[in-house]
Amino acid sequence: MEDPPLGVSGLGGWLVLIQIGLYISIIARFVTMIQSLSMLSSSGTGSILTSPDSPYYHPIWKTAFIFEGVSSVIMLLFTIIILTSFYQKKLILPRLMIIFYSVNFLLLLITILMLNEIPLAKEVQGANSISTLIGGILGCAVWIPYFIRSERVKNTFRN
Repeated sequence: MEDPPLGVSGLGGWLVLIQIGLYISIIARFVTMIQSLSMLSSSGTGSILTSPDSPYYHPIWKTAFIFEGVSSVIMLLFTIIILTSFYQKKLILPRLMIIFYSVNFLLLLITILMLNEIPLAKEVQGANSISTLIGGILGCAVWIPYFIRSERVKNTFRN
């Protein structure tokens, strides 16, 4: 029989925020996936942006919509895997979370760089993309060290 961990353990403390964030991520990725797929349909805003006959056309729009849709599907599945590992208190969970935050930031960066190549998107995004990028950096700066150094994380994810 394994000795109980010393100190704090369990899915409480700051891990409650992680759980909430993972559920919000699932909802956000699902919504983004649906929006990206609808933008690729033959009617609506997407057709205005992706049709060469449109004054708002830019060749990167279609790539951006596909990238957003595919990355949302992948991250949605990854988040479900993370939540499963989270509730099973798997030893691999801290590594999965570090990968999650790193990949999430990388996808955010790629999206912002891609959209900055489209004049209309750059004009609409403006300072919003900078604040989004700073939010992504802060998220990584807070949560990656937490999963590396937290006593609760080390004592909880042991299976």
